[in-house]
Amino acid sequence: MRQRLLWKLLIGHIVPIFTIFTFLIWRAIDRLAAEYFKQLEDYFHILPVDLHHQFLEAVHHNLFWGVLIALTLTLLFTYLLTSWVLRPLLQITAITKKVADGNYSERVKAISRYEGGQLAGAFNHMADNLEKVERLRKNMVADISHELRTPLTNLRGYLEGLSDSVISPTPETFRMLEQEVLRLVSLVEDLQQLAKADAAEVFLDYQKLSLHELLGQIMDLYRPNFLEKEIDVQWQLDPRGNEVTADRDKLLQAIRNLVDNAWKYTPRRGTVTISTEFTPSGIKTLFTNSGAVIAEKDIPYLFERFFRADRSRSREAGGAGIGLAIVKELIEAHGGAVGADSDAGGTRVWFLLPKTDGKMSKNR
Repeated sequence: MRQRLLWKLLIGHIVPIFTIFTFLIWRAIDRLAAEYFKQLEDYFHILPVDLHHQFLEAVHHNLFWGVLIALTLTLLFTYLLTSWVLRPLLQITAITKKVADGNYSERVKAISRYEGGQLAGAFNHMADNLEKVERLRKNMVADISHELRTPLTNLRGYLEGLSDSVISPTPETFRMLEQEVLRLVSLVEDLQQLAKADAAEVFLDYQKLSLHELLGQIMDLYRPNFLEKEIDVQWQLDPRGNEVTADRDKLLQAIRNLVDNAWKYTPRRGTVTISTEFTPSGIKTLFTNSGAVIAEKDIPYLFERFFRADRSRSREAGGAGIGLAIVKELIEAHGGAVGADSDAGGTRVWFLLPKTDGKMSKNR
């Protein structure tokens, strides 16, 4: 590819230009020489035919070799320059084949800050994202397999024990089997909610809502859970950050997932602060809870599917890692954004709903 494209550029541009340039100069010299010697003939009344031919031969000879040397130098310089320009393209071509085969580790090495370097940078950014998506996909498959394998293994063991009369068919045994079935049902429901969240943007029923009312409604549902762990719930609501235009059911689901997340990961006798803030970009809702600090390297992945900062944590303690992914899909479907950070002062998870003009259409 390199040689074909390079020689096409060289032959297709340089050679025709030099050929036309040489032809025009050649004709111009012949015409000017003829006029000059014609003037000599008229002025001195002589016929310098031999001198005319000698002059043209000398000029043609020097012009030929001058053009040949200039063409050679130009081709050499253009070859080197074009090779430098095409280097990122050649690397991208080679690495694209590796990416197509599933190898996402290769990157284009280009130091130019011009178009070629910019193209290489854009390609590397794309490769980084593809590598991250592929890693998350593999993790997701592994996590789903783990989430399904554990209850299915338990069910199989107990059912085989009941079939072989090794385990007695007591009410406690059936309650245990019921719990395992409920775990499977819960995981399937989580996956179904995630699938619905993916398509949420197409089915949004916009209404003017009181954000504070929705927050209070979900907190009333979770009040027994917070009381059981003796968690202190504090409110910091901005009166200007109350009215929003959104889909009621989907916003309630996002709030519920965040409240559930705060309740699960706040230690006993901890603190949860729920606040709203009116900003130039929209209305920001923030959930802050005390507890263990999340590593900085894990923060960018909190809203990814099936991601859990502590991968050894059981499903009973931490769920399948879908809740925040659902929040991200639902809020972004409204044109909003989500984010999180964590330090010694607590873990903060927030979502931002953009300002609206009240003209949102139904089921856009």
